[in-house]
Parts: sequence; structure tokens; C-alpha cells
Amino acid sequence: MRVGYVVHTYPALSHAFIGREVAGLRRAGVEVRTLSIHRADDEHVLSREDREEAAATESVLPASPFRLTAAHLRAVSHPVAYFKTLRFALGRAPAGVPARLRQLFYFGEAVYVWAWARRHRVEHLHAHLANVATDDVWLASVFDRFTDRPGHWGWSFTMHGPTEFFAVERFNLAAKVAAADRVVCISDFCRSQLMLLCPPSSWDKLTVVRCGADLDRYRFRPPRPSSSRMAVLCVGRLVQRKGQAILLEALASLRGRVDATVTLAGSGPAEDSLRQLAERLGVADSVTFAGPVGQDELPSLLARHDVFCLPSFAEGVPVVLMEAMAVGLPVVSTQIAGVPELVTDGSTGLLVSPGRADALAGALAALAADDALVQKLAAAGRLVVEQRFDSAQCAAQLAGEFDRRPRAPSTPGSAEQDLLHDL
Repeated sequence: MRVGYVVHTYPALSHAFIGREVAGLRRAGVEVRTLSIHRADDEHVLSREDREEAAATESVLPASPFRLTAAHLRAVSHPVAYFKTLRFALGRAPAGVPARLRQLFYFGEAVYVWAWARRHRVEHLHAHLANVATDDVWLASVFDRFTDRPGHWGWSFTMHGPTEFFAVERFNLAAKVAAADRVVCISDFCRSQLMLLCPPSSWDKLTVVRCGADLDRYRFRPPRPSSSRMAVLCVGRLVQRKGQAILLEALASLRGRVDATVTLAGSGPAEDSLRQLAERLGVADSVTFAGPVGQDELPSLLARHDVFCLPSFAEGVPVVLMEAMAVGLPVVSTQIAGVPELVTDGSTGLLVSPGRADALAGALAALAADDALVQKLAAAGRLVVEQRFDSAQCAAQLAGEFDRRPRAPSTPGSAEQDLLHDL
């Protein structure tokens, strides 16, 4: 099977799991072509694998005038489909000139996606995240199904959250689910949130395929022998929703009880405020800002720490938690969204209420004081990743989902007909 992957930015440092998924699908025998709506900047291309993927990935933006013109010239050979799809795109726009202009840009990108997919003889289009990539794939598929040529592709997207669930109308989630042939959800929680938005008639197209960790790269090692100082690692974008400020408050409250250091790996708009907070709390000498870390460096960074902590306010199911568990680090995270589907409190890790620095400090203190608990969580954490979050198994499951996708009809299906009834 030949599958086209369309992503907002690919490869991307914060979405390294997409690259692993693509690699896993290729190992499973799926021919995957990749298209990035926005070309990846150098900050996203840190590892050898990322450089190879970036070189092999075509991008829509910045636009090549020649390719963009060629795509639209090819598309206007189907004039009825072209103008019906343009009308559909504009009809989906919220009120206001800026929104309509944005839809016009999406239409322009979608025609490029359509021409790219036709050029590579794609049999199925798949988008990651319910953002502009999914908008473009949807419009490209609408256009394709309005043409009179045989062999229309099916299309799907992977729903992650949490961002889209904060603005369901802006992301038009219910309509995207109605139009797609299949929707891949990364967790049962994610699927339940889409079920809340969609009628029961759409529920059977919602399927759970989890993201996974590369178990060959992230090999288990027994936890380091306890020492007088506990090294805590947190990896993630430095943004408010990741909760790094709560970790710094917890670190301050541990002073005098536990000798601990914190490494914050990542970059983002909250870095300056986090540095200032560390100074105000009097823990700046115990906090290291390590900057962005590529996949080549992450295993060795994990190996230099004793505990992994991710105190987020909102998440999907963090792959970096899986990777920490895979190498044998005990993990502390928050009891939110899909995280409990990965971490069972007291069994495969420790979970605390979000926003509670006191509870987070208590969990870290418990690990510092109990080697037996550390050993237990490390072994159980690795086991659950092997059983349920192995990236190779997850990719094979996803390949099966693509294989059993409903064959796309020659014209828009019933769900799309509802959306297009006035065209």
C-alpha cells in the first residue's frame, strides 16, 4: 500500500513520534510518502534520522511558484470539481474577511496536496493532528472525489489533543470526523472526547492506535544506585501547560529534606519566566536548562538521571514518558487525560493531581527514600511499555487500519453529502 502522510511541520522536534511511526510503517511493508505543509526549520532537525527525513520530504510552504502553478493548472482541468471545492472551502469559513482569506489559502494548499498525492499515486492520505494538515487533506479529498477519474483514495487523521479539545469549534472537529473515512485516536480518553462531539453513527470510525517507544533505542537499564543527590529530568517544550513551574516549586519545598537537582530539557516561550522563578525560589543553583534535545541525545540524557518528571496540566499520552519508562527510570506525572492509560499510580509510576507542588514534592521524596519502590516501578514501567506501547507493534496495528479502511466511493460519501448538500 502507498500512503501519503501530511503534517503541519515534518520532521518536528516536539513530534518525533511521527517520524518513528513512519519508520515503523515502512518496516511493516507500507510505502510512505511524506509532505510537510511548512518546511521544517533547522531547530527541528537535530538528529541524523531527522535530517534524512527532511531531505526526503516535500513541503508546500514556502511555496514554489512553478509547482504551485503546475498543481492548479492540473486541477482546473476538472473545472466543476475545482469550483465546487473552492465554494465548499469558502462556505466552511467563519464570518469575517480574514477567515475567508484563510480558507482561500487552505484551498490553495489543498490543491497542491491533491497534485502531490496524484503524482505519487497515493492510495490513502493520512494527516497527523487535527490542524491545517487535516484541513488540507480533507479539501484535497473533497476535490478528488468530485473529479470524474477512477480510483479515489480514502483519508484519515490521527487525533491527539489536548489543543484541539480546547477549541472544538475552531478546529471543526465534529465535521472532520464526519468527513473522514477513519479517525485514529491515541488513547481511550481521546476517543471518548470525540464520541462526546459526534453522533453514535460516527463512533465506529474512531479507532485507538497508541503511539509507542522504540524499544531498540530505549533499552532498559537497572536504576542507578541511590546516592546522596537525586537527579530529576523533565523533557518538553517550555510552555505553561507542561507545568515546569510546579516542578520548580516542588524542588524548593524539598530543600532540607531531599538533596535534588532538576534538568529542564527543551525550549519555548516560558524559559525566561522559569529562570526568574528559579531565582525567586532560591533553587537556581540546582536547576539546569539543557535546551532542545534531539533523539540521538535523549537516551544518554535519560541515563544520567534518577527520576523522570512530567507535571503537565494538559497532555495526550506523552511519548517521552514511555521512553523514560522503557529505559528504567521511575516516572512521576499528573493524573490527567490519557496519562493513566500509560502510568498506573503506585504500580508503573507515580501520579499526582495537576497543579499540586506539595503532592509532587511528596512523590519525589518517596522515591528518594525507597529504593525498593524505585526498582519496582522501573521494572513494571518497562513491562507495560513492552506490552502496550512498543512502536513496532503500534505501527503494525496502524498498517492494519489502513488496510481495512473503507473503500472510498466515487463521489463524496453520505457524511460529506450532508456537508455539501448545497453545492
